[in-house]
Amino acid sequence: MEHFAALKILHTVATAFLFICALALTVWIVRGRRAGDLTVQNRSMQRPWVFVWLLMGLCLLILPISGWWLVHYAGWSLGQTWLLAASILYTFGALSWAWLAVRVNRLRRPVIVGNPTFTLALAIFSAVCFVAIAGLMGAKPV
Repeated sequence: MEHFAALKILHTVATAFLFICALALTVWIVRGRRAGDLTVQNRSMQRPWVFVWLLMGLCLLILPISGWWLVHYAGWSLGQTWLLAASILYTFGALSWAWLAVRVNRLRRPVIVGNPTFTLALAIFSAVCFVAIAGLMGAKPV
């Protein structure tokens, strides 16, 4: 298989896994909250869900590497505005995702009480960053 096609498939699969994992966590927490369980987010770092968090982290590590190789194989300049904007959005989105993972992990402990509004804001900001990146990649104004 050609390298460019293989990288494109890897990049697409990593992006799909990232969004599917995030959607699964969101649906699970929203359903739990609607059912009246106010501590459902505290259990989001338990054994099966840790796999989901680790899979999202792996996808976040794969995406910049496969993206850089895709740009390299396509022959695009890294100085293009849409690539720079996507890189900046990725940096902020990945950092907010990491901060979110730390905050959610700390919510498991009953001693530490976090601000759930800020945790939700981090999740929304991270999701908006990655959706904007997907929009930039889909539009590709080259």
